[in-house]
Amino acid sequence: MRHKKKAPVRGIRVAEQIQKDLAELIPRELRDPRLGFVTITDVELTPDYAYATVYFSVLTGSAETTEEALNDSSGYLRNLIFKKLHIHTVPTLRFKHDQSVERGAEMSQMIDRALKGEGGGATDSDGGGDGGGD
Repeated sequence: MRHKKKAPVRGIRVAEQIQKDLAELIPRELRDPRLGFVTITDVELTPDYAYATVYFSVLTGSAETTEEALNDSSGYLRNLIFKKLHIHTVPTLRFKHDQSVERGAEMSQMIDRALKGEGGGATDSDGGGDGGGD
């Protein structure tokens, strides 16, 4: 029972370490012109540590091109991580563009627009309501 409780914590620690290492290694070790400014947003490990899905966002450049470049370099990055991590199995890396950052920005813009629209309408209604009631 105790062993099962530790397994998920270990997986989280390994995923966090992979995320940290990749954040350092990608800008320092990769010289691929297809890469934009990459931020590693999350790493999800399979329970057996065989595969890691690495989510990233990109500030400059195409997300598709960056994803292709990262996946092309995944074997090299895996070897670099192997030298840093002290585990029996270093997972095979699969990179996927994290669209949640863009979706979050879009939602924030929609909320801002809605608030501006409501703010303007509330001012008109409040002004008209106060004047009509007196």
